[in-house]
Amino acid sequence: MKIFLDTSSLFKLYHQEKGTQELERLFELHKITHVYLSELSKIEFSSTIWKKVRTRELTFEQAKISISLFENDFERYNFITLNTIVIEKAKKLLSKYGSEGLRSLDSIQLSTCVLIAGKVDIFITSDNLLKEILQKEGLKTDE
Repeated sequence: MKIFLDTSSLFKLYHQEKGTQELERLFELHKITHVYLSELSKIEFSSTIWKKVRTRELTFEQAKISISLFENDFERYNFITLNTIVIEKAKKLLSKYGSEGLRSLDSIQLSTCVLIAGKVDIFITSDNLLKEILQKEGLKTDE
């Protein structure tokens, strides 16, 4: 199975929180051959970690370890490059779904998903709005 993880779901692989067990179960039940990520996840992941430090959910040392673990796993992932095509598609998707609440970084995640739709079996996000829009775009999500 080939999957796409947005950062909200990817983070659950490195930090125990609501939804972690469900994601781990997906990996146990299915032979995952490819995990696609937007290159944006490299930035969003670190941003999420440092937010957890600011809110005292993680210590500075835990943050450094989590970032290091993620960076050491880079070779396990298929990163989709941020390029002009992704950005232009994100702009169009913002025009289409901005009034529903789609925001800039999620539009880049969504754009990436739409552009790789033929390569991926399931798109996984913990963001309810993004999941809803992925479904409107005809992409299969974890229900």
